Amino acid sequence: MTLKDQLQIVPADAQAAFVPPPEAPKAKAENAGPTLEEALARNEALAEKIDALDAVLAKPLAEILAEREKADEAALAWDRFGAMWMLSQRAMRRVALDLAAQLGVSEEEVVARAMGHANAVLNGADEVDLGGTIAPAQLQHIARHRAFLRNQFRTG
Repeated sequence: MTLKDQLQIVPADAQAAFVPPPEAPKAKAENAGPTLEEALARNEALAEKIDALDAVLAKPLAEILAEREKADEAALAWDRFGAMWMLSQRAMRRVALDLAAQLGVSEEEVVARAMGHANAVLNGADEVDLGGTIAPAQLQHIARHRAFLRNQFRTG
């Protein structure tokens, strides 16, 4: 936009003072919209979404609701598992800190030892099943999620 586009000289006559704003510059050819290939790709993606929605809507309502009920039950089971896990972690932390206090070990040392053990497990150096209290499937589960867990236990 040039300075001339922004400035308007208003005549002294109030009736003539109303000057309509200049028209916006025409859009360039590159902003004219999607190409034919882009439009076809978008059309195909939308057609796939419509087909997926049609497949859901073609099911009987009872079946749709049953699937939702199963999903709700699974979510509730995971939520309860998470609560149980948090409770056990809190209880074990309390036990560890109480025993450490009896032995004169600071909370920082307990946390440092825990982090060391967690890193040993994540790095595959500690595959001990703790007297049978850790199932092989649990160790395999940890192994599958090592990359994510390493980020959780990264210090500093």
